[in-house]
Amino acid sequence: MDLKLAGKTALVTGSTAGIGLAIARTLAREGVDVAIAGRSRDKLDAAAAEVALLGTVRPVLADPATAEGADALIAAVPQVDILVNNLGIYEAKPFAEITDADWLRFFEVNVLSGIRLSRHYFPQMLARDWGRVIFISSESGLLTPGEMVHYGMTKTAQLAVARGMADQTRGTGVTVNSVLPGPTRSEGIVDFIRSVVDNKDAPEAEREREFFTRMRPLSLIRRLIEADEIATMVAYLASPLAAVTNGAAIRAEGGILPTIA
Repeated sequence: MDLKLAGKTALVTGSTAGIGLAIARTLAREGVDVAIAGRSRDKLDAAAAEVALLGTVRPVLADPATAEGADALIAAVPQVDILVNNLGIYEAKPFAEITDADWLRFFEVNVLSGIRLSRHYFPQMLARDWGRVIFISSESGLLTPGEMVHYGMTKTAQLAVARGMADQTRGTGVTVNSVLPGPTRSEGIVDFIRSVVDNKDAPEAEREREFFTRMRPLSLIRRLIEADEIATMVAYLASPLAAVTNGAAIRAEGGILPTIA
């Protein structure tokens, strides 16, 4: 299917690995000129080399989790058609041990990074009467896990920001949506699963089974999602073909969420 994305421009944050890199690859494959951002020069260069095999890429060394980093990224990439706010961190931590500094750090990285960039690009999109803003939230935004309450809080906040922005797009060609992935395969999620399961020395496949059986029992697919599976959903939402999907929280979490959530 031709997603009609050729010639569009996009910025994907948190794009040197995992879901962000998969999104950048998928958009480049569809003919989008993709800007990627990262804090590590080595990781950024490696990611850019991957994306360059599929299309046009512009790597920018910047961290939108800080105001200075967001300003640097905006200066390097002043205008885009598609903004994918993917940057995020997570960890398991008992609620009583989550410090004020933890709460503030998670909010700044997961929420303010997207707000800073949206504050710049969103008005431009409205003025041009076309654009896409996509927040990569999580099923944790609707069903907050007890072992990572601070993370869940930020994912709920993203849903609120996205819906409020979407309300300002009435009658335009701009859409703002959120995507809610479930646990998605990456180096980080493998380490996370090891940190929360009982048998930390078990083979990886066994740890994954324990995680879904004990901690995510509502999952219908009972496996980790692959990053490319999320990227295809994001590419569709970024395309002109998804014009009627606006203000939505799109589930891509493998059935973890109950129907009423």
